[in-house]
Amino acid sequence: MASPAPLHIRIVRAIDRFTDTTGTWVAWLNVPLVLAVSYEVIARYAFSAPTIWSFDVTYMLYATIFMLGSAYALHKGAHVRTDFLFEKWSIRTQGAIDSVAYIAFFFPALFVFLVVSGHEAWYAFDIGETSEQTPWRPILWPFKAVVPLTCLLLMIQGLSETIKSVYAARTGIELEHKEKVEV
Repeated sequence: MASPAPLHIRIVRAIDRFTDTTGTWVAWLNVPLVLAVSYEVIARYAFSAPTIWSFDVTYMLYATIFMLGSAYALHKGAHVRTDFLFEKWSIRTQGAIDSVAYIAFFFPALFVFLVVSGHEAWYAFDIGETSEQTPWRPILWPFKAVVPLTCLLLMIQGLSETIKSVYAARTGIELEHKEKVEV
């Protein structure tokens, strides 16, 4: 009988599964985005009847997908990084640098963004703020609440990435190898 995985491995696996799931849910937001844009194009060019809501729905959905997808991108290694030096270092050195970067920069910055954006979202809710972009004037608090939610999702995935980098720094073994994304 195989022994159970150590706690840190179980935590990493649980967080990564959570991020894969939320990434899949976020990806489904592309369907209403495509439908809204398609409806607007057909209404505008086939019937000369543009909508007053399409612009707001489009930028809000696109920004939501972009923001909420960032934790999934972090998990998959799709964020921009200057690899020309990093990839030449040992796994231990990479892990040590990533560990310090997550602890010293990533978490403090995200915590500040979480607090400030959470305050902004709450204030928008409190005053019933609406958009000034179009005559439709949708409420803005759900859109503004995406930013603190993004911070929270990034911090959760950042915990997994920190555990992976500390493990790599201590053992010289990667818990998860991220494929290099070519652009």
